Parts: sequence; structure tokens; C-alpha cells
Amino acid sequence: MAPSSPLTTTPEQLRLDLQITVEREVDGVGMGVLSDGTPFLNLRGLARMCGVDHTMIIRITNDWLEVPLKPREQKIRELVRAQGADDSIAFIAINRNGTIHHTVPAAVCMAILEYYAFEARSESDTASKSYRTLARKGFNDFIYAQVGYNPTGAANVAWQQFHDRVSLSYHTVPAGYFSIFKEIADLFVTMIRGGANLGKDFIPDISVGMAWAKHWKDEHLDIVYGDRIRYNHNYPNYFPQSASNPQPAYCYPDDALGEFRKWVRDEYVKNRMPRYLEDKVRSGQLAAPAAVAALDAFAAPKALS
Repeated sequence: MAPSSPLTTTPEQLRLDLQITVEREVDGVGMGVLSDGTPFLNLRGLARMCGVDHTMIIRITNDWLEVPLKPREQKIRELVRAQGADDSIAFIAINRNGTIHHTVPAAVCMAILEYYAFEARSESDTASKSYRTLARKGFNDFIYAQVGYNPTGAANVAWQQFHDRVSLSYHTVPAGYFSIFKEIADLFVTMIRGGANLGKDFIPDISVGMAWAKHWKDEHLDIVYGDRIRYNHNYPNYFPQSASNPQPAYCYPDDALGEFRKWVRDEYVKNRMPRYLEDKVRSGQLAAPAAVAALDAFAAPKALS
């Protein structure tokens, strides 16, 4: 396959009024948030979530405005419009320290993922898994949670604490494993948005982690998926728990991620989380609507009709 030509940028795609507020690579996926609150994936991050080489995404964006449109780009642009979004640009170009960064907004990311998941013929199920994850959690909340971004833009202690925890933990889990904290990050976002006062006494990942560890041992899941291992989890220095940093926490093989998510939906959310959140509502650390929203965030999505 011939190498892709360099990505071209039109004046309409270049935004001089925007900056990249936060940008990180999480599990090999480049993502971030622009100064107007727009979450994005970069080209390589989107390609990784689609399970394709990044040159394929470059081809799509380069052919986005061709006349007449090729069938692939025509279909993807239709999927963008179906979301009620503007399909006139494939990416937003940001000048950062003299280098152009190509950021792909939510509607275009979801349309390209949907194309590779359900329209393109591929032996890989990477795109369909990524699409379902983002459809369930919501693209905005997923990105905000992964990078620790406060979408309200207002000073908030809970958001700052969450951001500080993400900053200390997002890169410490060994490749091939997942951590409880990172996997339930969207739960933090949902609760903080609902007014939860997260902090040293309200750390949901400990509750989830203890229950999952018991399930892991009781069901002998190490025989199925391999051994869990420890990694260093650190708390911000203003948390009392930081006195014993680094905290030895367990992370689990990626192969067990599907089992973990099913357990969260079918066991933890139904039978354990309500009691945990009830205690937090009674103690005044969590508003009742936020507790309901947190449960809804992990509820199984309804099948499409």
C-alpha cells in the first residue's frame, strides 16, 4: 500500500482562537480537550480505537471535501449529520508552539468508529468494542474522565482532587493490565457533576476494588485470565493516605476487562453500589440525584430497536 500523502489543512479547519487545554495519551490513545471544552481524539488515537493504521484516517480526512465524494467519505459524513452535527470539517487544526495538531471532534470520531464497526469489512472487532464503550459512557464524559478535566470551568475542590488523582495514576498501570480507578473514572465524573463531595473519605474505587478482589479470588479467575499484579498507586500529597505513598494496588489482566464490566453491571451496581451510595447520601457527601445518576451511568444500555 502506497504511503499516505501529508494531511492538508484548509483555512476553515485552522482555529487560531482555540488552544489545547489538556492532552494525554491513555492506553495508547491520544486525547484531550480544547479551550472551549471540546473533547477530541488525535488522528493516531482515533486510528487505534478503530483498529486501523493512522494513514487510513489521514486518507479519510484528506478526501473529506473532494467533489464528488467517494462512497466511504460520503457514508461517514452522513453518519456525522445523523448526529445533528456539522459535517463540513473532519478535524480542527490547532497551532501549538509552531506545530499544527489535528484534533478530531466527537461527532466525527463516532461516525468513523461506527463506519469501521458496522460498515467496513474487517476481521478486527476493535472498532465495535470502542464504539460501544463510547456510546455507553458518552464521548464527552469518557474523555473528561480519562484526562481529569472539569467541564464546568469553575473552581471546584472535588474536580481538582479528581484531576490530581488522574495526573498521578493514569500512566502507572503496566501495559496489558487495567486498574479499578481508571476503569470507573466516568463514575467519578457523573457523581461530581451531580454535586458529590469526593475526597479523602469518599473514594469509590476502594469500594469497587475490594468487592472485585473478593469475587476474583472466590471464582479463581486467575486460572482463567492469569495472575493480577501490583502497581504503585499514589494519592495527592494533601490526602492523608499519601503518608504511605506509594500504595500497592492490584491491576488485572486486560483479558479480564469484559468480565469486570459484566460484574460491575450485574453484581456491583445492582447489589452493592446502592448501599454504598446510600451511606454517602446519609452522611451528606452525596446528593440523592447524583447517586441516581451514578447508578444510571453503569446500567446496561438498552438494545437498539
